[in-house]
Amino acid sequence: MKTRYFDLIDQTFNFPQKEFSLEGDELRFHGMPLMDLIREFGTPLRFTYLPKISENIQKAKKWFTRAMKIHDYEGTYNYCYCTKSSHFSHVLEEALKNDIYLETSAAYDLDIIEKLHTRGSYSRDRKIICNGFKTKQYLEKIISLYKSGFTEILPVLDNFKEFDELAQGMPDTFNMGLRIASEEEPKFDFYTSRLGIGYKDILPFYLSKIQQQEKAKLKMLHFFINTGIKDTAYYWSELAKCLNVYVQLKKHCPELDSLNIGGGFPIKNSLEFEYDYQGMTEYIIENIKKVCLENNVPTPHIFTEFGSFTVGESGGNIYKVVYQKQQNDRERWNMIDSSFITSLPDSWAINSRFVMLPINRWFDPYERVMLGGITCDSDDFYNSEQHTNAIYLPQYQGDKPLYLGFFNTGAYQDNIGGFGGIQHCLIPNMKFIIIDKDAEEEDEFTYTVFSPEQSAEHMLNILGY
Repeated sequence: MKTRYFDLIDQTFNFPQKEFSLEGDELRFHGMPLMDLIREFGTPLRFTYLPKISENIQKAKKWFTRAMKIHDYEGTYNYCYCTKSSHFSHVLEEALKNDIYLETSAAYDLDIIEKLHTRGSYSRDRKIICNGFKTKQYLEKIISLYKSGFTEILPVLDNFKEFDELAQGMPDTFNMGLRIASEEEPKFDFYTSRLGIGYKDILPFYLSKIQQQEKAKLKMLHFFINTGIKDTAYYWSELAKCLNVYVQLKKHCPELDSLNIGGGFPIKNSLEFEYDYQGMTEYIIENIKKVCLENNVPTPHIFTEFGSFTVGESGGNIYKVVYQKQQNDRERWNMIDSSFITSLPDSWAINSRFVMLPINRWFDPYERVMLGGITCDSDDFYNSEQHTNAIYLPQYQGDKPLYLGFFNTGAYQDNIGGFGGIQHCLIPNMKFIIIDKDAEEEDEFTYTVFSPEQSAEHMLNILGY
C-alpha cells in the first residue's frame, strides 16, 4: 500500500525538481538541508536565499538575448528591478551584481538609491526609472537627484500635472517617459487602469505640451499589465494597442527609442507549475519587430521591470505544527506557530498560492488537513477551499514534530505585512535569516541572522508603553 506522503507526491508530480529534493525523509531547497536551519534557529522563521536572485536575472537576460538574436532584433535589452517587491538592502545588493537598473515607485525609493550610491553600488550615470503617481515630495526628490548628478534619471509620467512640475523644476534638458493606462481584464471592477494616461490622449498630449517644451525629451513609452505577462488574448490585445501607440508616436517624436513592457513573468506557485519563458519572450520580440517593420519605424530598446520574478523565488517561510484540532468528523486543523495574516498576507488578502511542502517525515502516512494561524481572526487560514487543491500532510503526531515550508514567498510579503511594525493580535515578526552559498564549496551554505524574532519590548515601544 502506497500510503506514505512521499508516495503521494511521487505519483502526482515530477519529483524531485531542480529546487526541491530529499535527503532521507527530509526536504532540501537548492541542496540546502532545511532541518539543519530549523535545528540552529528554531521556528517560525523567514529566509532569503540570495543566489536565486542572480540566477533568475541571468535567466531573463539569456531569454531576451536569444530572442533578439533569433529575430535579428536591433535594440538592447535592459533589465530593471522594481524595488517595491522587496526593499531590503541584501536583496538590492545581490540584484545589482548583475548589471541591472532600478525602478522606483515613491519618494523614499530615491533615498535608498542615494544610500546605494554612497556604498558604491549604484553610480550616478546609471538609469533610474521613476514610476508611480508622483507626490510633491517624489517630484522634488527626482529633481534633486538630477541636480546632484543623476542625469540618467527618467521619470515616467502618470498624469498631465507631473509634466508641468518637472518642466519647471529641472534645470536643463531631461529625459522622460509616458505610461499608458491599459485596459483591465473583464473580471476587474473597473475598465481602465487608474495609472497612466489613456491611449487616445498620448499623442495629443505629446504634440500640445511635450513637443513644445525644449527641455523635455520623450524617450520611453511604458506599458504595464497588472496580471503580468501571460499567454492570453487579453495580454496580446493590450500589447498590440500599446505598439500601435508607439509607432504613431515615434513618427512625430524621433528621440523616442525605448519601450518598457512592465508587468512581470510569473513565478512558481505549485509543483505542477509550467510556463514557457523562452517561447513567450520570443513571441513578444517577434510582435514588436513585426509592428515596427509594418510601420517603417526602428525597433525600440526593450526595458522590463521584474519584481516578483527577481526576488519571489528566493524566499521561504518555515513553521512548526504545534497542535491539531479535530473540529468535526471532517475537519482537522493543523495549527502553526505563527499567522498567515501577518507572515503571508497575500495568502488571505488575494488568495495567492505558494509552494507548500513538509520539511520532514516524508515517509509517514498522510492525511487531509486545513492549516490555521494563531490569531483570533477567522481569515487566518490556508486550505483547499481557498487555494483550489486539497492540502495533504504527514499525519499529526504530538510526539513527532512536523515542520512546514512555504516557498517562493520573497516578494511583497514583508512590505505588505509591515516588517518590524505592529502585527495583527501582536503576533511577532519571525526570525529573518539570509542564506548564501559558498563560492568554493558546492554544498556549503552561510547563514546570517538579519533580524531576530520581534520582542514584546519592541512592540510596546512602538505602541507608546
